[in-house]
Amino acid sequence: MPTGRIPGQSGPSEQLGLDFGDLPDRLLVCTPSKLSSFADCPRRFRYGYVDRPAPPKGPPWAHNSLGASVHTALKNWWALPVAKRTADPLATLLRATWVREGYRDEEQEREVFARALAWLEAYIATLDPEDEPVGVERTVATKTSVLALSGRADRIDRRGDELVIVDYKTGRGELTSDDARGSLALALYAFAAARQFRRPCHRVELHHLPTETVAAHEHTDESIARHVGRAEATARDIIAAEKSVAAGADPDEAYPMQPGALCSWCDYRKVCPAGAQAAVREPWTAVVPREPAVELD
Repeated sequence: MPTGRIPGQSGPSEQLGLDFGDLPDRLLVCTPSKLSSFADCPRRFRYGYVDRPAPPKGPPWAHNSLGASVHTALKNWWALPVAKRTADPLATLLRATWVREGYRDEEQEREVFARALAWLEAYIATLDPEDEPVGVERTVATKTSVLALSGRADRIDRRGDELVIVDYKTGRGELTSDDARGSLALALYAFAAARQFRRPCHRVELHHLPTETVAAHEHTDESIARHVGRAEATARDIIAAEKSVAAGADPDEAYPMQPGALCSWCDYRKVCPAGAQAAVREPWTAVVPREPAVELD
């Protein structure tokens, strides 16, 4: 039986008064890390999220292995019964989740393991094991007119009537309240958590395990809205780049290189013209302790 429309007969879209040419752009499905990747360098974004097959990455970084190991150990510590949330199981938890890639040799790996275990022991001494978080490694998600956003927060606490976003950090550099204030990811987690749990969420914290410090910022609705606006602007730029390539533009022009200090740490340094000119970093560079500054008289 013919299924085509009779010439001159209006279809469902016309009958409903719809004009598909005027439909808004699709929502960009993204995470904070995806947005930050494009903002840092569109070419790096293209290598990681657009090109298929993706270009080969460089060797794994030891600092990424260290961070992943500590994060997973903390996640599993919170999963223990309250009575077992002590320092005793930390070595076992860390060993079970330890990622071995990127280290110079076994001696360095053992030294970093011992350092990480000491961080964890000092950190959990500051925690109340009975103060159950709202979420640990919890995915939060929400939508705006531009974004379909999701991300995984390290920890979401409840303090009084409000939620607090907690992010663990294991890098060498000390952190300040400016780092917490400027973090797009933390602001977007707060935005999504407030919507998802229907509870205010303004405070964001960076818990820096190596220095046993907390860098915090108390957002306002306006400051979170500014971060969301930044995220939406980046999403529009991503969509525009996709459209330009689909229309026949040169991908190198749609996703330009953005040379800078991050090039030395880029996974795609060897396949990127700008990265090839950057200083070479060994995979274990960022886990080597920095020498303390010497004060001159």
